[in-house]
Amino acid sequence: MSNPLFNLLEKQLGNNEIMETLTRQIGASDVNQTKNAADGVVAALTGALAKNASNEQGVSTLAKVLDRDHDGSILDDVAGLFNGKAQVNPKTANGQGIVTHLLGDKQSAIIDMVSKASGLDKNQVGGLMQKIAPLLMGALGKTKKDGNLDLGALTGLLQGAISQKKGNPLMDMAINFLDKDKDGNVVDDLVEGVGKGLLGKIFGKKK
Repeated sequence: MSNPLFNLLEKQLGNNEIMETLTRQIGASDVNQTKNAADGVVAALTGALAKNASNEQGVSTLAKVLDRDHDGSILDDVAGLFNGKAQVNPKTANGQGIVTHLLGDKQSAIIDMVSKASGLDKNQVGGLMQKIAPLLMGALGKTKKDGNLDLGALTGLLQGAISQKKGNPLMDMAINFLDKDKDGNVVDDLVEGVGKGLLGKIFGKKK
């Protein structure tokens, strides 16, 4: 069964014109690299959202944030979001704030992981992440509002999104890493979770 959250995101990020715009804005030249990086960014941020919503306090806080700042209206002007001209609540479009809240001190490591997997440099991935984060939150807020989702259904939506993407190497690596205790050794964490062969396949070399 398709996931309504990913359906909304695919409608935006599957648009070639939007991806070409994003590629130019982050200073990249290869749209396919941007698409691959966008997949990794969505995987990491969705994983972080699911992790935050895995307990009652976390999902309650997420629901309140969605209701207050992310009702989905940002999806009506995606071009404006990406060029900074969208007329929205500043919190709605604050990509850096969203990313920092969701990933915390793991942000740099996730950026490094997506950079290696996609071929974009870290600055480009970081810029892409800041642009996609408000889009993801808007899609999640709209899905919640349109479906009148309660806390349990919101948690189920996010867990379902993770399950749907199970087997996607970037999603698996992102979830594995986000679940790890902070120990400072990102590569070892990833190898332990997904295997050195898969890590080498995705990164194009062994670590």
